[in-house]
Amino acid sequence: MRVLVACEFSGIVREAFAERGHDAWSCDLLPTEIPGNHIQGDVLEILNQGWDMMIAHPPCTYLSYAAMGVWDKPGRMEKRQEAIGFVKSLWNSGIPRIAIENPLGELIKWRQCDQIINPFDFGEPKRKRILLWLKNLPPLIFGLQCEARPIYINKKGRKIYSTDNTSGWDKERQRKDRSRFFPGIADAMAKQWGQFSVAGQDKK
Repeated sequence: MRVLVACEFSGIVREAFAERGHDAWSCDLLPTEIPGNHIQGDVLEILNQGWDMMIAHPPCTYLSYAAMGVWDKPGRMEKRQEAIGFVKSLWNSGIPRIAIENPLGELIKWRQCDQIINPFDFGEPKRKRILLWLKNLPPLIFGLQCEARPIYINKKGRKIYSTDNTSGWDKERQRKDRSRFFPGIADAMAKQWGQFSVAGQDKK
């Protein structure tokens, strides 16, 4: 299949599909971290290039409920509406099979999600609730579960479940670290969803 991984600079999901023989491409405004098929630019400009499947990781900056403390700051409502519009453009792109992932946030007012997963459901010793919106794709089947769910104490003394605690307080580095998807989930996506042929039939 021709697989588009939208809003991915890490190459993690792209390479999981590529390793299984798919023509997989990532697209992001940033360059790819892992050498491979990557389009640096606006993903909306390439949605009509014959993709059979799209895995999308739209930015959650203005969508996640984690930002509710600054929810009503000037200009954020407009950016939130713009972010929702971007997700709708991906969903309505006409690509036959689509998965969109995001944390809990404003998107549940648009559509109810189809599945909620955690990295520890797929062997990753990390905790982060991930919502999936699926079009013509089945929910992921959980793999080897991992009970380790690390926490760290933030500046204010609160316990925070973290996906990465190596960034210190460099906000840009933290943003990029949190944007990298989980290899365990990426492998599950490629293994399970990669079984579909272009015609939509399961491979034998």
